[in-house]
Amino acid sequence: MLKKILALLAMLYAAAAFAAVDVNKASAADLDGIKGIGPAISTKILDERKKGNFKDWNDFIERVKGVGEGNAAKFSANGLTVNGAGFKGAIAKPAAKKDDKKDAKAEVAKPAASSAKK
Repeated sequence: MLKKILALLAMLYAAAAFAAVDVNKASAADLDGIKGIGPAISTKILDERKKGNFKDWNDFIERVKGVGEGNAAKFSANGLTVNGAGFKGAIAKPAAKKDDKKDAKAEVAKPAASSAKK
């Protein structure tokens, strides 16, 4: 019975840890709890929020210096919302692997080498 209670408490704690944080209602501590947001960005967010609530993600990105679409996508993936909505903009592309870059360079070099032989 004790194990079941502990398991339930652990699940509730995990659910609370991943709960969405709305940028228009969050405290500095709530914002700092989002991975990627530190004291500097949370201060910028709160300063801009004093001028008025954020209407949507575009408004948030335009008003908070240092936050672009890439950061917005990361913040949203880590639980930040604007008026309850997650970020639906362009998501940053993953970096190409070193092997992919070598293959691309080799393909570019091949045509030049074949034309030199003629």
